[in-house]
Amino acid sequence: MYLPISLSAAAAAAIVNLWLSIRIGQVRNAKKISVGDAGDEGLIRRMRAQANFIENAPLVLILIAVIEAARPGNAWLAGVAGAFTLARVAHGVGMDGGPLRAGRMVGTLVTMLSQLGLAVWAATIAYTM
Repeated sequence: MYLPISLSAAAAAAIVNLWLSIRIGQVRNAKKISVGDAGDEGLIRRMRAQANFIENAPLVLILIAVIEAARPGNAWLAGVAGAFTLARVAHGVGMDGGPLRAGRMVGTLVTMLSQLGLAVWAATIAYTM
């Protein structure tokens, strides 16, 4: 079974996770913080951005994969996967605060709507087959 949307979404998620990790490393290096967060707000924000990603991405990726397996070749599913990926980038940038802090709210909202929409879609498939 070939699931190109799921594979693309998983690849994008891996890249976003790597990017979030690098951003944490940049603060750790600049502030000479090897372990923990040393109470540094910037580091805490970046660590929470990655933790929030890890809390949300697995379930979304599973939902994308099972929906694609049941309904292959759906452009809407590809759109949701893309929106989710962009939302997680916006959230990561927004967690830094500053002029782009609205990205946090937008990223959170799009993530929640993606999860809800995918959950309803999956349940609909399960109960109408």
